[in-house]
Amino acid sequence: MTTGFASGRALRPTQKVLPEHARGHNRSLVLQTLYRAGTQSRADIARETGLTKVTISDLVAELIVEGLVIETGQREDARPGKPATLLDLNRNAFQIIGIDLSEYAIFRGAVLDLDGKILSRAELPLAGATGKDATALVTRLAATLVAQATLPILGLGVGSPGVVDLAGVVLSAPNLGWGGEQLQASLAARFGIPVVVANDANVAALAEHSFGDADSDMMLIKVGHGVGAGLLLDGTPLFGSRFAAGEIGHVVVGTDGGLLCVCGKHGCLETWLATPRLDAGLAAATTPGAREQILREAGQRLGIALAPVVGALNLAEIVLSGPTHLLDGTLAQATIETLRNRTMAEFHGDLTLRMTTLGEDIVMRGAAVMVLSAQLGVS
Repeated sequence: MTTGFASGRALRPTQKVLPEHARGHNRSLVLQTLYRAGTQSRADIARETGLTKVTISDLVAELIVEGLVIETGQREDARPGKPATLLDLNRNAFQIIGIDLSEYAIFRGAVLDLDGKILSRAELPLAGATGKDATALVTRLAATLVAQATLPILGLGVGSPGVVDLAGVVLSAPNLGWGGEQLQASLAARFGIPVVVANDANVAALAEHSFGDADSDMMLIKVGHGVGAGLLLDGTPLFGSRFAAGEIGHVVVGTDGGLLCVCGKHGCLETWLATPRLDAGLAAATTPGAREQILREAGQRLGIALAPVVGALNLAEIVLSGPTHLLDGTLAQATIETLRNRTMAEFHGDLTLRMTTLGEDIVMRGAAVMVLSAQLGVS
C-alpha cells in the first residue's frame, strides 16, 4: 500500500469544505483538534471546528469504533447538569517508522509514537553503497525497525536526498546513484504497510513545522550528503512543477569556477557546503584562520544562493539543519550578513536565520509527520 501528499494541500485542515469532500475532511478536523489540543469534550470540538454537535457525535462514534479516539473520563465541572465526557486521540493505537537517508556516512531510522517521540533507534553504515546496494541497505534498516515496533504500524516515512516525486519515486539522487528509484513502491510491497517517501529537506521542514519553532512561512536548509531546502508557504509544502523546489545544492554560485560536483558542473553550492566537502576542507586546513575562511566562504555562497529566494518570497525565517559544529557560528553569521547585503533592508532587514532545535532527529521526526498527515490528516 502506498500513499503520499496531495500537491497544494495544507498540512492542517482548519475549516469546512464542500459536501462531496466533507466527511473525510471533517474526520481530519476532529482528529487534528484532538491531536494539537489534547482532551476535549464533544461540545469543545464543535466550537473549535464550527461543525454541528450532531456531526461531531456521529464522527466521534465512528472514530471510537475504529480505535482512533478514546473517552478519557468525565470533566470535573462546577456547573449543574451531567459532566461532559472528555475525548482524546488514541495515542497508543499505532507507532510510526521514520527513516533518514540524508547523511553521507550512515542511514538511520527510528520507531516513533504518534507525538513524534522516538521510542527506539537503528542505523546502518552506508560504506559508500550506491544503486541497488543502497536500496538493499534501506530495506534492511526498515526490516530492523519493523521488528522493533510494539504496536500496529501506522506507516513508514522516508526522507531521501535528491528529487522525489509525489509517488515516492526518487527521480534523481546522484550521491546514492539513484535515478527513477521506485523506493516507495518497493518498500510498500516488501512490508505491506503504508509508505511515503519524500525529499529529506522537505521532510525536515515538516518536522520543524509540527515539532519545532517554525511559523507557517519558512525555508529550511538541510546540509548532509548534499544540500537541499524545504519550503512551507502558508502552511503548505511547496514541491514545484517537477518536484524539484528547494533543489539548491546544484545551483552554481559565483562566476569563479569552483570544484567539480557529482552532477558534472563546477562550483555548485554543494561543493562548498555539503558535509563531506566541508569536513575534507577543514581537515586539510593548517591554521585556525584557514578553517575560519573555509566556513566563512561556505556561508557567503549559501547567502548568495538564498538571496533571490528570500527576495522573491519575502521570507522572514531560514532554519539550518545539519552538523552544528559546521553550520553554527562563522558559517551562519556569514550567511545572514550576505543575505542582508544582497536584499532590501526595508523588506528583509528583520530576516532571522537559526539552527533547528530538533538536532539530528529532524528527518526521522518529519517522516512521522508525513505518515500522520497522509493517514490521519493531522500534523
